[in-house]
Amino acid sequence: MTDTTNPDEVESTQVDPVDRVLARAEARQGARVTSFTGTGGANRVLGAAQALQDASTAYGDGDGEQWDREERAALRRVPGLSTELEDVTEVEYRQLRLENVVLVGVYPQGSQEDAENSLRELAALAETAGAVVLDGVLQRRPHPDPATYVGRGKAQELRDIVASVGADTVIADTELAPSQRRALEDVVKVKVIDRTTVILDIFSQHAKSREGKAQVELAQLEYLLPRLRGWGDSMSRQAGGQVGAGGAGMGSRGPGETKIELDRRRIRTRMAMLRRQIRDFAPARDAKRAERKRHTIPSVAIAGYTNAGKSSLLNRLTSAGVLVENALFATLDATVRRSETADGRVFTLTDTVGFVRNLPHQLVEAFRSTLEEVAGSDVIVHVVDASHPDPASQLGTVRDVIGDVGARDIREIVVFNKSDLVDDDTRLVLRGLEPDALFVSSRTGEGIEELRAVVEAALPLPEVEVRALVPYDRGDLVSAAHETGHIVEQAHEEEGTALHAFVSPRLAAELERFRVDA
Repeated sequence: MTDTTNPDEVESTQVDPVDRVLARAEARQGARVTSFTGTGGANRVLGAAQALQDASTAYGDGDGEQWDREERAALRRVPGLSTELEDVTEVEYRQLRLENVVLVGVYPQGSQEDAENSLRELAALAETAGAVVLDGVLQRRPHPDPATYVGRGKAQELRDIVASVGADTVIADTELAPSQRRALEDVVKVKVIDRTTVILDIFSQHAKSREGKAQVELAQLEYLLPRLRGWGDSMSRQAGGQVGAGGAGMGSRGPGETKIELDRRRIRTRMAMLRRQIRDFAPARDAKRAERKRHTIPSVAIAGYTNAGKSSLLNRLTSAGVLVENALFATLDATVRRSETADGRVFTLTDTVGFVRNLPHQLVEAFRSTLEEVAGSDVIVHVVDASHPDPASQLGTVRDVIGDVGARDIREIVVFNKSDLVDDDTRLVLRGLEPDALFVSSRTGEGIEELRAVVEAALPLPEVEVRALVPYDRGDLVSAAHETGHIVEQAHEEEGTALHAFVSPRLAAELERFRVDA
């Protein structure tokens, strides 16, 4: 075949390799700049990406959404999956499902009214703890059944009641033995708790201070220790093995220490630590009390049944701003506030924890440090709810606890609070219970001034009588006599202030150098 190629053309098409590399580099550099040649023949150079797409796919009439990186990376909402309620009034019931309970009690013959009042009080305790009371039943029998508290037949009836109303829990109006609780649970097929458990739960919810939390936890652990339920030998630990392998040698193989024993040991260790913590709180409390005694400041303790209005009364007397709530045991920590008598003497008012019938002894022991405020006071204002159906039981319950802490000999002023809720006939009945009692109302202010006068008259007076002419440059002694003593007569003379007063021995020693004869 004849070669018709022109040698000159071949020579012109042959390019030096260096020039070819430089030309390609210039082409790549120019590809980074976007240029348009016109509307009709638009040609956009996309650099290295021009091998993946051309103008027709990037800027044509194709599906441009697949190249929108922002939308492609965005979260896409799937409709129809929201479970939010349109009626926002139901939100609180979806956030917290209250426990439905049935109450059960046993009473001997002749005390039905007391048993009904006790069951109503248990219903208030359950509501304060956060439950809904669906029903309550009482059984009359001489003594509670040692096996199931109410007897096998009545336990089966109680099971039917629980199933019919849809309850989750049964609350017994007493402190159940561990065996009674387990046996009753086996019959009714729901959780069974007792009155003590409910009170401890309320205390746990309302404790705010470190000391209050430690006291409540100690009481809970004391209650829990004999009621632990374990899994038996399935959780046991074997102690055996060869002597050289760290074991105890022959004869040590066996069930070992069960898991429930480990739990008991941990609880005892925790209880010992809590007791040490509560003892460590005592010096600070004693220091404050000693400071008040050193300055001979009298103290008045407000004690009474729970929800009788003690905190409301403290707010009325001192504007203390203490939490007031229509709930049982709303106040657990002792609150001390300063007040003054009409003649200028300073004294303190202390709001203490409330009491309730069948108060668990664990709480009395754990809160003994708080109840010391009652034992160390000079006057006790005993507040009773005048509108309560059984005020006599309130009086007896509070006085029993006051006696337990050694405060029977302290002057007691009985106050029937909430007197605006009772009529004249009820006042006559209450007057028969306590002839010297006062009727007050923290809400309306009725009887508050009379109560204040009675409390001021009951405060102990300093025992040392002094007559002194105090120079004007020792006004601090005159001020101390006004705050901690009882001023009989005072006159301003040329050389100083003439005082006739009853003061403490400590202040009398300081005034001795200025003493004058009568």
